[in-house]
Amino acid sequence: MTETTSSTIRDRALRRLKKRRDFSAHLITYVLVNGVVVLLWLLSAQDGFFWPIFLMAFWGIGVALNGWDVWRGDDFTDAEIQREIERMNRGH
Repeated sequence: MTETTSSTIRDRALRRLKKRRDFSAHLITYVLVNGVVVLLWLLSAQDGFFWPIFLMAFWGIGVALNGWDVWRGDDFTDAEIQREIERMNRGH
C-alpha cells in the first residue's frame, strides 16, 4: 500500500468517524429536546391534541436523512463506476 493510498484511506475513515459522532450528537439532541417538549405538553393545560408530533415528525425526517447519509456508505463498486462512465460518454 502506498503512502498516498494509506493517507486517503485514513482521511476517509476520519470523515466516516466524524459523521457517526455528529449523528450521535444529533440523535441525542433530538431525544432530549423532544422529551422536554413532551414534558411541557404533559404539564400544560393540554386539550388532548398531541401537538409535539409536528416537531417530532419534521425533525425526525432530518434525523433519518442524516442517519441515511452516515450509514449508507460512500463506496462504489467497479460496476457502478463503469456504468456511470458509460452513461457520461453517451451524453457527449
